[in-house]
Formats: sequence, C-alpha cells, structure tokens
Amino acid sequence: MASAAEQMAANTSWAALAKAKDLRQRIFFAIGLLIVYRIGTYIPVPGIDGGALREFMDEASAGIGGMLNMFTGGAISRMGIFALGIMPYISAAIIVQLVAAMYGPWSQLKKEGELGRRKLNQYTRFGTVLLALMQSYGLALSLEAGDLATDPGWFFRVSTVITLVGGTLFLMWLGEQITARGIGNGISLIIFIGIIAEIPAQLAQFLSQGRTGNISPAVVIGILVMMIGLVAFVVFMERALRKVHIQYPRRQVGMKVFDGGSSHLPIKVNPANVIPAIFASSLLLLPTTLATFSGGSNSGFMATLLAYFGPGQPLYLLFFTAMIVFFTFFYTLNVSFKVEDVAENLKNQNGFIPGIRPGKRTEEYLYFVVTRIVTIGAIYLAGVALMPEILRAQLSIPFYFGGTSVLIVVAVALDTMSQVQSHLVAHQYEGLLEKSQLRGRKRSTTKKGPSLR
Repeated sequence: MASAAEQMAANTSWAALAKAKDLRQRIFFAIGLLIVYRIGTYIPVPGIDGGALREFMDEASAGIGGMLNMFTGGAISRMGIFALGIMPYISAAIIVQLVAAMYGPWSQLKKEGELGRRKLNQYTRFGTVLLALMQSYGLALSLEAGDLATDPGWFFRVSTVITLVGGTLFLMWLGEQITARGIGNGISLIIFIGIIAEIPAQLAQFLSQGRTGNISPAVVIGILVMMIGLVAFVVFMERALRKVHIQYPRRQVGMKVFDGGSSHLPIKVNPANVIPAIFASSLLLLPTTLATFSGGSNSGFMATLLAYFGPGQPLYLLFFTAMIVFFTFFYTLNVSFKVEDVAENLKNQNGFIPGIRPGKRTEEYLYFVVTRIVTIGAIYLAGVALMPEILRAQLSIPFYFGGTSVLIVVAVALDTMSQVQSHLVAHQYEGLLEKSQLRGRKRSTTKKGPSLR
C-alpha cells in the first residue's frame, strides 16, 4: 500500500514546474553557476605553450589524459584555470572522513550536530588548500619537465600555483552555493557537467574511427549496444532497494488511543551512490597526473608508475577494485546508513522489527542485512567501473571509455531528478493547504449566525 506522499509523487505532473517559482529560481541559479564553470575551463593558465600542449594531449587522450579530461571537463587538455578540477576537495573530504572514523575528538565532532559538521567542513577546506598547493606545484614542475612552459622558472611556478589553487577554491565555493541555493549536489553536478560536455566530441571521434575503418563496424555497434545496456543496468541497480518491515505499537495520547501502524525502512542496494567510484578515481589520478605531464618516458620511476598504474593495467584494476569496495562499505556504514543511529531512532519512536528486540538486537540485525546488501552493491560498482576499462584496453578504443563516467552521469541525474520531484511534491502540498484554508475562510464568511429576536 503506497503512502500519501508516494501517491502524490506518482501523480505529480512536470507541468507543475511552471507554477513552482522557487524551484525555477533554484534551477536557473544552478545552471548559471555551471555555465560560469564551463567558461572557466577555457581560460588558460599563463605561460603555457598551447601548441605543444595540444600535441601532447592528442597523444595521451586514449589513456590517462582521457580520464583527467573526464574529471576536469576538458580543462586539463587546455590547461585552464580549473585544471585541478574539484579533486583536491574530494581528496580532502576522503581524508577528513577517514580520520573522523578513527580519531576520537573528530568522531565526537560528528555527534555534535550542525556545529560539529561546520568544524569538519572547515578542516576539509584547509585540507583542500594544502592538497591544491602541493598538486599545483607538482604540476608546474611537471609542465616544465615536459617542455610545455614558454618561460620556465619561479615566476611560472608561482603564477601557476596561484592560478590553479584559486581555481580549485572557486570551484569549491561554486559547488557549495549550488548545494545550498540551487538544486542537487553541487560537487557532483560539476563533475557531471564536465563529463557531459566531453561526450559529444568523444562520440564523434569514435564514430569517425569506425567510418574510416580503423575500428570494425561490429565493434562500434557492440560498444553502443553495451553502453545502452550498461545505462539501463545502472538505473535498475540505483533504484533497487530492500524494504525492512517496521511495526509501531498502539499508543495513548491523553484520552485518545491510536492504533499501531506499520511502515518499512528502505535500504538501497547501493547506499553510497557514486561516491566510492569518485573517491577511488581521485586517488588514482594524483600520481598519474604528475607522471603524465613530467614526461614519464624520461624518468625510470615515472615510466614504471605509468606502466603499472595506467588504465587497463593489472595493478590499476586491482587497486581500483579494492578502493571501490573499501569506500562502499566505509561510506555506507559511517555516513549514509549508520546502523547504530537507525536502531536508536527506531527505539525512540517505539518502532521495532517484528521478531527482533529493540536496541542492540535491532542494531545487529540491521548490520547483518546492510552488510549483505552492500556486498552486492560493492560488486556491482566494481563490475560497472572495471568492465569498460578492460574492454577499452583489449579493443584499443581510441578515446577514454570508462564505467565511472556512466555511474556518475546516471547517479547524479537520478539524484537531481529526485530532488526536483521532491520540490514539486512540496509545492503541490503547499498549494493544497492554501486551497483548503481559502475554502475554510470562504465558508466562515458566508455562514450566517443565528438571528436574535
């Protein structure tokens, strides 16, 4: 039996968007900031040899350069001011969450509500600045080593560091503004728009390779069919969930007795969403970015790093899988679905799982259920992320084709659509309340009182 909210969501028409003024403003605000981000990817860092950079990125586009382009929206291929992208912020968030899970004082901050969350966010920002400083300086040295700078020296290094760090901090601010005043998750939408912007050019390049005969037509058709099937599979898995039955006892409030009701606790097969894939990719991008731009063939260590941790290599695939599985469990049990908090909330609301005692027993049962479900989710995430990587390496596809991009695009699109629908349902509910109040006032004004004679 569907709830009233679910029935209202099912009956919601997208035509109601024209009447939801606040939602329209949020959407236009988010689109405006995303346009600013796209413009920034075309503003170059001063002192870069554009011709040499284009030649270098054309050679690297099929490998790690394609992955870097995916996460930076093409900014790194043009060495724009957003060349670092939002990855330093994501890496800092990973570190802060890992430390908060193991370090006592930071763990206590997570329990202090809004004040603790603000402090952890502040630590994340400080970590973002520190990581951006290190990455931008390393990238500046790598650009000099790769003969991509017009005037190497300290002036080039300092200007590059200032430009790239400023670009990353501005992106972080844009993401926070989109989350607070726009629609959807700002950081995820920035990555989403970067991927979407690069898809048409990569698809055109892929089809042109098939037209010229460099790739077999059967491979072209097979890849397109697999992409459609992969998107459908990701949509199915992202919407799949397990419903745990919850029972509420009869209760008495004053002189009234309310009958007990029943509900369900939804547990998604992938509660962590696309976060594990983004976290794992960000960790892999840090060493390979420096190796790519420093001319890996000229350095034994860098050449070894690219050989073993390049896309499609065994160590790359093994590390990628391990990181996805780890972050799936870590993020689910520590952030998105904390079983101890859920069990405590059920106990405070007098809810219980039939056959399971409230409190510790409920927590153990939920942990058992969530662990089994998340195991399936981790295997699904790792499989979707790795299958295109393996096929791309085996079939020698001349552009970057990764499952992580499919996961991000589908998951962010579903999440944003869900938030838009939630706003529409809230707007529809407020409209129903206003109509009922107007009808009540109209009846009270038209009703005549008893005449006194």
